[in-house]
Amino acid sequence: MAESKTRADGAQTLVRRLWQYCNILRDDGLSYPDYVEQLTYLLFLKMADEQAGGAVPDELSWRALAGLDAAEMHAAYSRILPALGERGGMLGLIFGNAKNKIRDPAKLRLLVVNLIGQTEWTGLSDDLKGDAYEGLLEKNARDTKSGAGQYFTPRPLIEAVVECVGPRLGEIVCDPACGTAGFLLAAHDHLRSTNPTMTASQRKELATKSIRGVELVEEVARLATMNLLLHGVGGNADDELPIACEDSLKAPPRHQVDVVLTNPPFGIKGSVTYAHGKSTRADDSLTIVRPDFWVQTANKQLNFMQHIVALLKPGGRAAVVIPDNVLFETGAAAAIRRRLVQSCRVHTILRLPPGLFYAAGVKSNVVFFDKPKKAVEGPAEAVWVYDLRSDKRFSLRTKPLQAEDLREFVTLFKSEHRGDGERHRSFDTQALLIDPDCRLDLSWESANAVVRAPGLARLDELSSLVADDLRRALELITKPSPEA
Repeated sequence: MAESKTRADGAQTLVRRLWQYCNILRDDGLSYPDYVEQLTYLLFLKMADEQAGGAVPDELSWRALAGLDAAEMHAAYSRILPALGERGGMLGLIFGNAKNKIRDPAKLRLLVVNLIGQTEWTGLSDDLKGDAYEGLLEKNARDTKSGAGQYFTPRPLIEAVVECVGPRLGEIVCDPACGTAGFLLAAHDHLRSTNPTMTASQRKELATKSIRGVELVEEVARLATMNLLLHGVGGNADDELPIACEDSLKAPPRHQVDVVLTNPPFGIKGSVTYAHGKSTRADDSLTIVRPDFWVQTANKQLNFMQHIVALLKPGGRAAVVIPDNVLFETGAAAAIRRRLVQSCRVHTILRLPPGLFYAAGVKSNVVFFDKPKKAVEGPAEAVWVYDLRSDKRFSLRTKPLQAEDLREFVTLFKSEHRGDGERHRSFDTQALLIDPDCRLDLSWESANAVVRAPGLARLDELSSLVADDLRRALELITKPSPEA
């Protein structure tokens, strides 16, 4: 416990120091995401320089920057980034389409000499530097105007989901919409903590083969890659890269996996339709044929559900964060729900309250299901629903979700005797399939629930958002000046 606190304190100190420099660079027109991205480039170059036999050529390395004056450094940095992006493997993944967005040479030199260059990064433990980087990503996500928050899922929720699914050593864990890799990191931490006596070969397999993610947005993919690298995940060979920067939905999966943990994009409609067979649309250039899909739709959320089923090996397990509409909409959503319940063992739904994500007012759920080893196994006997929503209110800053809020759910999930209670009920699967729409937005009246009129509930939500904005403004006013 003391070691964990020391690590957390060290990570927070490092985050504060890294973040203070952001105030200096904001005067140069750099946004929070741009700042974190530039730090990513410099951290990678510094750590590669500290490791003998690194993959970065001498003429493009940290040492090619460090001894230069401000103007020369700025010119060299602007040349080095795109040159590294043209290379393959890990370098191409980190530096793809990289650009120097720091306009003031003096401020770039401040970062290189006074901040990044002052620390021996490879001498820090993976836990410390990884936690510090993840802390930066969380601060970045709090800047809701940048849109970065769409990639951030609260850590207590991630850890609870991972503990419930329980990845095992030797399994491949994948997130097909990984954002900055929160689920993948929690899965890696779980595998490492539950297997303290791993052999050297098992540790290498965990670091290079067990964790896989896909991210569509290039800038986010590089943050995810760096996040994993700083936690000791990833290798130099092409088949050891933990992240692929591509569209998960564009083709059937090349390889199936044992575990899927994901919070896919909540955007409803896309410009592309994913069809089971021949398109019914006039413009076939906007249709991708996925013969492994059940239903043709342009709804990204529904297509991710279909993709996850295809991605799982027989016997695989999944936990997926989805918005409420996926559980009750008619049409394609209803058809996909029915096929999911019939062909997979949908066994648990965790109903989440609003206020957990950086997009205001989002109501979501975590759906847990297993893919049977044999089709004849049939659906689960019942769907167990845990309601964390009816009388719970959370806010990202004033009342964030804590591990304690999910402890009962995790304990009951892992129990053989869940039963019914105030917050949890079981629903017969065959009864759900009788419903033409196979609705899964399952709820019940709680004896202790506080019933709020819709207008008052919305007022609560708006009041919380205003309070958060005021708190952020106060933090900016009272923030100490950055280090010289």
